[in-house]
Amino acid sequence: MKSYLIIFWLFGLLGLFACSGSKKLPVPANVVQDNIPDQKSEVQINKEVFPEEDAFKEILDTSSLNTGFTGIFIYDIAGDSVLYKKHSNHYFVPASNTKILTLFACLKTLGDSIQAFKYIETDSTFTFWGAADPTFLHPFFPESSVLSFLKSKTSNKKIYYSDYHSSINHFGKGWMWDDYNDHYQAEISHFPMYANVVTISRDTSTLTISPKNVITQSKEKNNLKKIKRKHDGNEVVFPLVLDSIKAYYQQIPYKNANDVNLRLLEDILNKKIFKKDIPLPEGTKIKYSLPVDTVYRRMMQVSDNLLAEHLLLQCGFSVADTISTSYTIDTIRSKYIGVIDSSAVWVDGSGLSRYNLFTPETLVSVLNNLYKNIPEDRLFSLMAIGGGYGSLKKMYHEESEPYIFAKPGSMAGVYILSGYLITKSGNKLAFSIMNNNFTCSVNSARKVVSQLIETIRNQY
Repeated sequence: MKSYLIIFWLFGLLGLFACSGSKKLPVPANVVQDNIPDQKSEVQINKEVFPEEDAFKEILDTSSLNTGFTGIFIYDIAGDSVLYKKHSNHYFVPASNTKILTLFACLKTLGDSIQAFKYIETDSTFTFWGAADPTFLHPFFPESSVLSFLKSKTSNKKIYYSDYHSSINHFGKGWMWDDYNDHYQAEISHFPMYANVVTISRDTSTLTISPKNVITQSKEKNNLKKIKRKHDGNEVVFPLVLDSIKAYYQQIPYKNANDVNLRLLEDILNKKIFKKDIPLPEGTKIKYSLPVDTVYRRMMQVSDNLLAEHLLLQCGFSVADTISTSYTIDTIRSKYIGVIDSSAVWVDGSGLSRYNLFTPETLVSVLNNLYKNIPEDRLFSLMAIGGGYGSLKKMYHEESEPYIFAKPGSMAGVYILSGYLITKSGNKLAFSIMNNNFTCSVNSARKVVSQLIETIRNQY
């Protein structure tokens, strides 16, 4: 009996150490600190700014969001002061607001163009290492010079490709396995092509599939409304109704993107590509593709998850020739530990994972740092713009000039909005409104947050 008690006591002691000894990232000598003061109280209101605080409180207490949990942090950038906070140091699932941290990493790390790959060549060989460039043959981006450059190397040289520098899984930590068929959860790869999706479209009578020779059709079913890929491969089932639909559009992520893309590239180049497991040597050259802002803008405005994941990988590759999500996150966090809360949980680039946990204060800290270091015109142009571009195009269009530049994020029970707000008096605020665990629809939550934004804008 005593031996069982001793074992039980030892396990309890190990659990205590595990909770209290969570990993601490090293603080480098050039650590970057923010200047937002620590916050302590649960609710704090600057009454000179919000004289109608009861109206603000009423929105929160009587709306459909009261079934969940809300955190708010509103910060006057020029005045360097907190205007309002509620549960601002509590942790929330940020959904696509994770892309704000990905944008932060990119703006701090990358140059003015996306790296396509690094390469080294001799008179008879051409060897390249993918940089996780998400734009290569992407259906929404103009063609860069990357393909023509690769084609120019095929006439008289043997082509080698290495993924020695890559340590990634096809899905991020905590991603939903059953979303594999949805366009927003394409696989992560070290050399993406076609956004790692097959695009199937019908215009009148013609059904187009691009790229070809990736999926195979098994049969048709009556009970399907859209094309469904099998979980373990690239065999798809078509709905019977597809033949009677005049217009159709669907993007389906394909399985085993790394292997499929290498085969697709061989087909395009009409050249055998040999895999070679070698590290990057000194003296490699870089081939660039598109300007970074073109890619950042799509990531932030339409919330493109594939771009976010691969742009984060680009940062690690830029720093240390390493394709690794965890390495990149650890590197950014250790350098900017004063900007990104050390207790925040950050596991992917897109926000698909519910493992991510940020506070409103963390998001505002990042936004504040970006505002102070990136020209306003450029920074605001990268965000979704109220009444203008992206996921806020149909909202906040009451004025002739845009006044909100922000990033929404949502999933079941989650709606987040963080960004910059220009008030009616011309003040510029950084804000984060985070909502989790509500039982109403995301659309209802979106409308409540819109009320909060307009209240803030009118009162300050």
